[in-house]
Amino acid sequence: MEHVDVLIVGAGLSGIGAAYRLRTRCPDLSYAILEGRDAIGGTWDLFRYPGIRSDSDMYTLGYPFRPWRGEKSIADGEDILRYVRATAAENGIDKRIRFGHKVTEASWSTEQARWTVRVRTADGITEWTCSFLYLCSGYYSYESGYLPEITGLDDFSGTVVHPQFWPDGLDWHDKKIVVIGSGATAMTLVPALAERAAHVTMLQRSPSYVMSLPARDPLARGLHRYLPGAVAHRAVRAKNVMTNLGFYQFCRRAPLLAKRVLHVLTERQLRDDLHVDPHFTPSYDPWDQRLCVVPDSDLFRTLRAGTAEVVTAHIDTVTEKGVRLCSGTELEADILIPATGLRLVPAGGISITVDGEPVDLSTKIIYRGTMLDGVPNAALCIGYTNASWTLRADLASLYVCRLLGYMRRKGYRIAVPSYTGNGERRPLLGLNAGYIHRAEKSLPAQGSRSPWLMRQNYLLDLPAMRLGRVTRSMHFE
Repeated sequence: MEHVDVLIVGAGLSGIGAAYRLRTRCPDLSYAILEGRDAIGGTWDLFRYPGIRSDSDMYTLGYPFRPWRGEKSIADGEDILRYVRATAAENGIDKRIRFGHKVTEASWSTEQARWTVRVRTADGITEWTCSFLYLCSGYYSYESGYLPEITGLDDFSGTVVHPQFWPDGLDWHDKKIVVIGSGATAMTLVPALAERAAHVTMLQRSPSYVMSLPARDPLARGLHRYLPGAVAHRAVRAKNVMTNLGFYQFCRRAPLLAKRVLHVLTERQLRDDLHVDPHFTPSYDPWDQRLCVVPDSDLFRTLRAGTAEVVTAHIDTVTEKGVRLCSGTELEADILIPATGLRLVPAGGISITVDGEPVDLSTKIIYRGTMLDGVPNAALCIGYTNASWTLRADLASLYVCRLLGYMRRKGYRIAVPSYTGNGERRPLLGLNAGYIHRAEKSLPAQGSRSPWLMRQNYLLDLPAMRLGRVTRSMHFE
């Protein structure tokens, strides 16, 4: 049984960032990273479908301590993966990772003031102990994506591929493809597949808001000519934080005007008003669900070229040759891709107990968007839903380091958030999206005021996480 001061679960974007912060802010503490898979990268190593990319700019998705030097602001998945792995290698973090270590259970003992973590490896079950447990494994299942009941799917004679498990060597040259979905994955797949396919149809039950952004940031290119790299990076990062947050606030405070602006922008991209309604006219307000971003209008260019189309309709059944709609129209297909979303699992699906009592995460209130009431010496790394994941993930890691430093100075071994609110509970993630609604009953909640309120606002979180009192609503022993 091995023991470390801090045990990080997950070697993806969040886990590598957390390790860097621990290494630089708490150099006296030992740490290790347990990764269930055999490679660094998390999401960016798992997803291999054509065109995989981020829909957040790399100046905010990237680490603030390692400036993004790539040409593209909206980067491809391979570039992001190289960036994460290079960060780990440059800082010696890769040497602290134990691959093929899948954490299944975590048990806290107040008497021992430590966690015992049960781990599944190729050689069997092993155990680790730690003084602080930091879960950086994201919030969706790596084992399975979400697949709704689609009548007749087993009758399809072609190939069915879920984007989360894209097979190596799949040939889609000159094939007819139907992509079911209207989220970021579908909008990424369609332009990439259309380059080689005979025809691609994006079949959506309901549309999403879509905005085109430049793949390369013109301001970044200009600043890098005249300023040192780190200074230019911080300037572009600050600009993007303010721009993204400002547009989000505009959408939430003036939804009717925001709808009109997005409608006009889409009209200009499609150059054909007939396509905007119904295919790009959602029934909900902007940012009720996550806004989809396409770089350099690639989706719109593909639609204008006629190599792909959008169909907005309900499925009656899948047939041997394709998909029959409720209208009676049948879409022929050789390949069917259900880009139907993720399956959310809190804390990476790990079973958690405190002093022998199982912890039901759905009954818990989140503290500073990072810890859970009544759960000692443990943190979750959760990013933003309306901005780059890393913005909040890095704040969470900085807060964990502040808490650990305070405990060390004061001689405390245990820190437990203690909820003192009035019992009001709000959903953890502020989006009206299907994948969130499906998981709401298993997710922790948030309260109505700080430090139990999980804001979706980086400018408000920045001072609270970096300067807020670590003793507030926290019990120490």
